[in-house]
Amino acid sequence: MHTAVSAGPHEHEHALPTSGRELNAVALSATLHCLTGCAIGEVLGMVIGTALGFSKWGTVALAVGLAFLFGYALTSLPLLRAGFALSTVIPIAFAVDTLSITVMETVDNAIMLAIPGAMDSGVTSLLFWGSLAFALAVAGAVALPVNRWLIKRGKGHAVLHATGVHGGPSPRVVGAIALVAFAFGAAVLGAELFGSGDDGGHEGGGHAALTYAIPS
Repeated sequence: MHTAVSAGPHEHEHALPTSGRELNAVALSATLHCLTGCAIGEVLGMVIGTALGFSKWGTVALAVGLAFLFGYALTSLPLLRAGFALSTVIPIAFAVDTLSITVMETVDNAIMLAIPGAMDSGVTSLLFWGSLAFALAVAGAVALPVNRWLIKRGKGHAVLHATGVHGGPSPRVVGAIALVAFAFGAAVLGAELFGSGDDGGHEGGGHAALTYAIPS
């Protein structure tokens, strides 16, 4: 079994860039990798908490816990399959994902709580899914410079790179999904904003239109 983080004598041949477009590309790939696990946990937490009638903070707590769980798992499983010992994998996963997931979850849940009706609209609502898609896309964008800063200093994703083990979904696929999610979320929130404006003083007009847009 592997017990060290180093990739060995050939590690210098695959050194991470420390500036320019190359560093930006690596940071983007790392962010999308982290966003994948974070999004899986966040969506599951929000859906379960909302469907079961948890309080807003109970739903947020569940979503955050699952986001960390899936984020760490996405980093850990390829390392475990490659033969690394669990005692080695755990600190690697913490080093790679903790700050990035923390930033994503802070931004994502802050947006969900800030959008009127998003947490109360239910899993059959376009407002719920549009808000969640928008929040996750924005959270990923905010985490990007954080990951770039970490990698430039040999931390974060650089720790995983040093193992020589890579896994997870294609960054191109995840990136495309994130762009679609942002566009979908922005469209839904735009419709909510203009719908509410059209209804003027009518209570809940725009919100209701989106809440019941998806048949239950």
